[in-house]
Amino acid sequence: MAHDVAKNMIDAQEGKASAIIVMTFVGGVLLINAAIAQFIFEQRFYADVLGFAAALLLGTPLVVQAFKDLWSGHMHMDELAALAVLAAFAMGAKGYISGDTAQSTGFIEAGAIAFFMFISTAIEHRTALGARKSIESLVRLTPTKAHVLVDGEEREVEAKDLKEGDVVIVRPGDNIPGDGEVTKGESTVNQASITGESLPVEKGVGDDVFGGTINQTGVMEIRITKAGQDTTLGRVKDLILQAERTRIPAMRIMDRYAAWYTPTILMVVGIVFFFTKNPSAAIAMLVIACPCAIILATPTAMVASLSAAARLGVLVKNVTDLETARNLSSIVFDKTGTLTTGELSVTKLTPVEGVSGADLLRTAAVLEANSKHPVAKAVVDVAKKAKLNLTHVDGFEEVAGKGVMGKVDGKMVMVGREAWVREQGVDLSGVDVGGSEGLSLLFVAHDGKAMGWVGLEDKTREDAAAAMDELRELNIKKLVMVTGDRWSVAKRVAGEMHCTDVQAEVLPSQKLELVEGLKEQGHKVAVVGDGVNDAPALAAGDISVAMGAAGSDVAIHSARVALMNNQLNRIPFLVKLSRTTFGVVRQNLAFSLAYIVVFESLAALGYIKPIVAVMLHLVSSFVVIFNSARLVREGEDLGHVEVGGEKPSGERVQPVAVAAPA
Repeated sequence: MAHDVAKNMIDAQEGKASAIIVMTFVGGVLLINAAIAQFIFEQRFYADVLGFAAALLLGTPLVVQAFKDLWSGHMHMDELAALAVLAAFAMGAKGYISGDTAQSTGFIEAGAIAFFMFISTAIEHRTALGARKSIESLVRLTPTKAHVLVDGEEREVEAKDLKEGDVVIVRPGDNIPGDGEVTKGESTVNQASITGESLPVEKGVGDDVFGGTINQTGVMEIRITKAGQDTTLGRVKDLILQAERTRIPAMRIMDRYAAWYTPTILMVVGIVFFFTKNPSAAIAMLVIACPCAIILATPTAMVASLSAAARLGVLVKNVTDLETARNLSSIVFDKTGTLTTGELSVTKLTPVEGVSGADLLRTAAVLEANSKHPVAKAVVDVAKKAKLNLTHVDGFEEVAGKGVMGKVDGKMVMVGREAWVREQGVDLSGVDVGGSEGLSLLFVAHDGKAMGWVGLEDKTREDAAAAMDELRELNIKKLVMVTGDRWSVAKRVAGEMHCTDVQAEVLPSQKLELVEGLKEQGHKVAVVGDGVNDAPALAAGDISVAMGAAGSDVAIHSARVALMNNQLNRIPFLVKLSRTTFGVVRQNLAFSLAYIVVFESLAALGYIKPIVAVMLHLVSSFVVIFNSARLVREGEDLGHVEVGGEKPSGERVQPVAVAAPA
């Protein structure tokens, strides 16, 4: 349904744009013929008739719309253009009736004013369609058909009718019809529409794929996990729509100024006309005062900026966040999955006396198989590689930031942080923690007795330290790393990352308190996390950024900025883009205001005719648009993106060190 709404909205907008183009073309032809007729025929009749037709065709929609706005109580700045058209038309009618050839050109001037206003409106309209065009390109990525396997036979169905669990065949050149997991085959997939990466990604059995991405080389069978608007592509469409609908404070200020701008201009023009008795000067002033350049100053910069960000996989839900990013003074980073790869590996098993390493690993994996935490995945993966059989768990419970517990064969089993396991009444005094420096430890207890600990290690991202240094150069005063991990691990990672502050062994609620404390100190705070267990802190930040949001509903919903890849250099890019964007907005506004002040003065003195005024009006709009267009190229120096972190091309099993029982 949302697909149809987006498409209908685009079609309606493009239909309106097409009507404007046709009307402008016909009116332009009439104006050109009117201008030629002035030189060919001695009588003014032919030129006046053509000019009258052009003015009527082009001017009527502007005047009618202005009256509608006034009748509904909405004061806009475009009423000035309608008034200029009426004044020029009236001047032409008076000149035609009186035979004054100097004033009879008013018909042509009215048509010319309306003609160039239509061009300016088309430019503004086309610029406003920027975000909608992004949606249209995404709509086109979504395939309409899918090839589903039913009882071993292939059937073609509508892609919108796919449901979770369906298995589809995707051949080279096909767009993948929904989010899913590869169950058979290997291929390379172009994921640029989702993640912004420039090179295709290798996909094999067990890998996740995203709807709307392009299969390039091999045939794959994919089990659908999400279809339609639930896919990552559907979420991206929603984000672009949301960003397009929002308005930053600078835009709202212009709306407020419109209430007094038009009356003020009318008063100034009235005073000039009262003293000069020059209708041509008054009309020129009305045309120049139409603030199309001011109106375009901010939205053109926003559209260009959002396009540059989206190209690199940075999706900004609300453009007000783009404005906030330039004033950031503190950034809080979650460790796991943000500064580190988040792909934990079990590197050491230390059982207590009388317990084997295999029993320790099996007991931990039985519980962790029911959790989606990265730590749980690492434990289960190594257990599977060791071909350990995992039994059923009853009464499974996960305590956020602490651990998991449940009954196995009627006995209570606990796996989690040392402090939490002790709180459950387990005696850990006989557990040897020697050689655990720099490792994350999971303590395992069975039936109230300690079995030992599992040591895990997480590697830091290669680009993280460089990104931190770049943020420091951007005058971000505090770079804080927070983690629920042990202090020994936290200090090691924080040292490699060049963080200014570090907090370890914190719960999600304590992360929230840290963010609120920084805000109370006057900092503008951004929170960067994986969106899984950082939701409270993400919600509290002035800006929240979710890393690796591709395919993650939690990340997309909990954060206000979604990075579709795991490249930390996108964070300083976002700050620089924000500062550059609002530098461009200030340039646009300064130019627009200077243009109005200077040329209004010249028009009042009689140096600018209405025809010249509409040309200047058009040029001013082009200057603003081209100045904003420079933002589209921001971030081109960032180069290739490796999505998902430092994932090796081939599978590599991390060796596990098993300590001898004490």
